[in-house]
Amino acid sequence: MRTHALLLSFALLLSTALSASRQLILAPGNTNVTVNGEARTLQNPPIARGTAVLVPLVETLTLLGLPAVEVYDAPLDETGATKVGEVTYVDLRWLASATGSALDTQPGGRSFTLTAATVNTTDPGAPQARFAPEKAVYAPGERVSFVEYSFDPEGRPITKRDWTGRQDAYFRPGEYVVSLRVTNAAGKVSAPHTRTIRVQGAPVATPLTYALRHTAVGESFTDALVMGYPVLTARTTVEPNFPLLFSDSPEKPLAPGVLYRDSVSGRARLLAYHVNGIGRPARVYVIARSLEDRRVRVRAVRTGETAPSRTEGTLGQVALLDYFTSESSAQLDVEPGRLVTLYSSPVLEPGAGVNFMQDVETDGRVELSFVILTADTALGAPLLASLPVLPLDSNHQRGTFPGAVRRLTVNLDRLPARLNLGDGSSDASVLGVDVLTGTPMRLAGNYGVLYDVEITGAQGTLMALAPRGGAYRGALRMTDGPETSTMRVPRSGVLTKPDVPLVLWRAQTDRLNFGFVPANGSNLPVSLVFYRLDR
Repeated sequence: MRTHALLLSFALLLSTALSASRQLILAPGNTNVTVNGEARTLQNPPIARGTAVLVPLVETLTLLGLPAVEVYDAPLDETGATKVGEVTYVDLRWLASATGSALDTQPGGRSFTLTAATVNTTDPGAPQARFAPEKAVYAPGERVSFVEYSFDPEGRPITKRDWTGRQDAYFRPGEYVVSLRVTNAAGKVSAPHTRTIRVQGAPVATPLTYALRHTAVGESFTDALVMGYPVLTARTTVEPNFPLLFSDSPEKPLAPGVLYRDSVSGRARLLAYHVNGIGRPARVYVIARSLEDRRVRVRAVRTGETAPSRTEGTLGQVALLDYFTSESSAQLDVEPGRLVTLYSSPVLEPGAGVNFMQDVETDGRVELSFVILTADTALGAPLLASLPVLPLDSNHQRGTFPGAVRRLTVNLDRLPARLNLGDGSSDASVLGVDVLTGTPMRLAGNYGVLYDVEITGAQGTLMALAPRGGAYRGALRMTDGPETSTMRVPRSGVLTKPDVPLVLWRAQTDRLNFGFVPANGSNLPVSLVFYRLDR
């Protein structure tokens, strides 16, 4: 009966076709080996286990340029397959038999010589993979560059490149095996071409300093220490501000009605975030009514909208990108006794949501009503007056919050350090009131608040974003000297790991300015992490 203690399958390296045998001499417990008379080094030494010698499977086959060998559902007493950490080892005698190689043993088992049979796997129609490192030796932490010169015998394009073992840098001295396999336009695949990268000498970078130098804007890197960095103190500039009318409760209304209502005069920000829970197609509206005995003009200064969507992160991120890149639209006139629709969402199927954010300016006082109605309902003044006010839910907020803009000034001194946003502690939550019920409100996360942040002492620093509360997708607007950029954060997917921050910017001037709005549908807080780059 066959034992099945290990079920392992490996797609291993296969060197280019050999014209002669290759000979490997090794000894148990020793990482120093000889390949065709040339001294080489194993990352994982052979192991003596009783009368058997176990060798690292991938490294041994690679050094010998042997084709793939599968260890799958094979008798364990034959293969001797075992895991040592993450490395798979097999019995040397079994490997010799499985590959048709000759095995010679010195008296006493002090060393072993494995001679691989000639391999010839060249397909005349297959492309040829070729590459070489630009340098013979690299220092630990040095960026590794390759010259690739793969070709196809018939001149067909190379359409795919599959690398194995390739890294941008290696941080420990040793020898590292890299392999390339290419595919041509006809779907023919080359045999792998293999090279060894030698790493030695004094380190020139750590994994973190390397990442800070080379990680592209919009890409992530690992920093296990990020949450332990000191918190930067921000100076809040007190200036005249304008209110935020925030409608997010009930977040999932179950019936038509008024979601929120208040009056404004002058500048205001409106934000609605709701999911249709009515069970029928519906729309969300923002309705303006003049409270003056004259015509009031309402101008949309900046607008962002996402609808319909069932993905919370999409609702928040797309609305912010709209908001940061929008321009002023035509003004609307609100006549006394008349209603004007400032916003009407697309039809929301049950379970679909909307995120709407708009900065408006008025030349008089107007009442603004956020309402949800079934899609087949005609909106008019009598209906609006008769709609019930929907009750708050237990998890979300609505209300009017003074201070739709929070202006912060931060000086970068000792780095690395981080600026926390939306944590309710170092960054206090905005306080307001639900005017429909008189209930005091604390805007957890400060969703909808625009952080207008000025960073001084920024030149030569890197700014990254680390999520702290869970999945985050958002956007920000960055100004660095003459350069202004609207950034999608991240470019795709979501950020989830606090110790894997995303590179936002490398400062070119001493003063950075950026606008940041916590994204609805994402989790707060976040940390903006600042690092000093090597001069």
